[in-house]
Amino acid sequence: MTRWFENIVIDEAFPLGSHTFTEDEIIAFAKLYDPQYFHIDSEAAKHSHFGGIIASGWHTVSVGHRRMVDALDAEAERLRTLGEEPGVSGPSPGVNSMDFKVPVRPGDTVSYELVVTGKRPSNSLPGWGLLFNRLTATNQRGELVYRAELVGFSKLRDYRMPLKLRLLLALSKIPVIGPRLSRGT
Repeated sequence: MTRWFENIVIDEAFPLGSHTFTEDEIIAFAKLYDPQYFHIDSEAAKHSHFGGIIASGWHTVSVGHRRMVDALDAEAERLRTLGEEPGVSGPSPGVNSMDFKVPVRPGDTVSYELVVTGKRPSNSLPGWGLLFNRLTATNQRGELVYRAELVGFSKLRDYRMPLKLRLLLALSKIPVIGPRLSRGT
């Protein structure tokens, strides 16, 4: 998230944009990353229970992730043009759930949305908070095709490291003391 942890509003929706999947794109992605017959072979896929080619779930996820990164970059730029400093995003410690509800077919236009559903300060990384996010993807018929519950780190703007941690950090940089602190001796 490109807003500071303190500025993130719970349940605010961030539209991430949409993407129209083509058969050629579905096949090209699948040949590289998920070469199962129902993603790459039109004739065989017609006779499957899918009734035709469908996009790999990983293709749907990858497009959504790209849309998310692009939207967050655009939000950071928007904040800069307002004279504000964007927040700092961190890595994701994981995905809590991921569901593929309806297959994505050639010609489907999928719209993605991110909602921060909760947040709390991190217990393990001082100065950072955890964001609990829901990422959804809906096709042009309003059907939910993908849903994920994601966790990500966001930097706290107003964080000041406690004196005890600042002292430990300073001591860890002293050649004789630092190695002993890291070994716990």
